[in-house]
Amino acid sequence: MKLLGIIGGMSWTSTAEYYRLLNEAVARERGGLHSARLLLHSLDFEVVAALQRSGDWEAAGLLLADAARGLERAGAGGLILATNTMHKVADAIEDAVSIPLLHIADATGARIRAAGLSRVGLLATAFTMEQAFYTGRLAEKYGLDVIVPGAEERADIHRIIFDEQCRNDIRPESRHTYRRIMAGLVERGAQGLILGCTEITLLVGAADTTVPVFDTTRIHVEDAVTWMLGSD
Repeated sequence: MKLLGIIGGMSWTSTAEYYRLLNEAVARERGGLHSARLLLHSLDFEVVAALQRSGDWEAAGLLLADAARGLERAGAGGLILATNTMHKVADAIEDAVSIPLLHIADATGARIRAAGLSRVGLLATAFTMEQAFYTGRLAEKYGLDVIVPGAEERADIHRIIFDEQCRNDIRPESRHTYRRIMAGLVERGAQGLILGCTEITLLVGAADTTVPVFDTTRIHVEDAVTWMLGSD
C-alpha cells in the first residue's frame, strides 16, 4: 500500500471525515484489520481563513506548498488536499513537489461525465462558486455546464460553512436552507448536484434531492484509495 500525504485542517471537521472514509474504504478493500497508510499535516485554519478573506492567495499557496514539501520529505508518495476551496492554489503545491497531487475537481469531473451528465449545480464556499479555478476546470477539462445559486443564496451557504459547520455546529435549519437551494438549482435545469465543500456533506446528501448527488469528499477518497492500493 502506498503512503498518502494529506494536507488538512481546513477545517478539522472535514479532515476528520476524510480520515474516517479513507480508513473505512481500505478496510472494505483489504479486509481484516487493514487501515490506510497516511501522513497528515493539519494546518491552523484560522491562519488560512485570514488569507482567504484578505485575498492573499499567493501566501496561502506558499503555506500549503511548504506542507506538501514536508509530507514528501517524510515519505509520502502522493498527496491529497482535504478541501475543495484551497485547490485554488493547487498549482503552487504541484510546483513544490515531485509527487502527484490527486485533484478533487478532476475526480469529480470524471465521475459526472461517466454518469452521462452535462449540466450540474454547485454548492460550495463563495470562493469556489464565484472564482474560475474550480468551475472553469470542470468546464474546460470535462465539458460541464456548472450553475451556481444566486448571490444571496451563495452568501447563505458560505455563512453556514464558516460560521457553523467548520465549528462542528450542525443545525437543522441550515439543512432546510441547503435543501431549498438544491431544489432551486434543479428547477433551473441541474441534472445533478455537486456538494463541493467537504463540510456540506455533514448536513445533506442523496436523500435531500431528486437528482444524482456528487459528494466530492467521497469521490476524492475513492480515487485516493484506488491510487494507494494500485500498483506503482
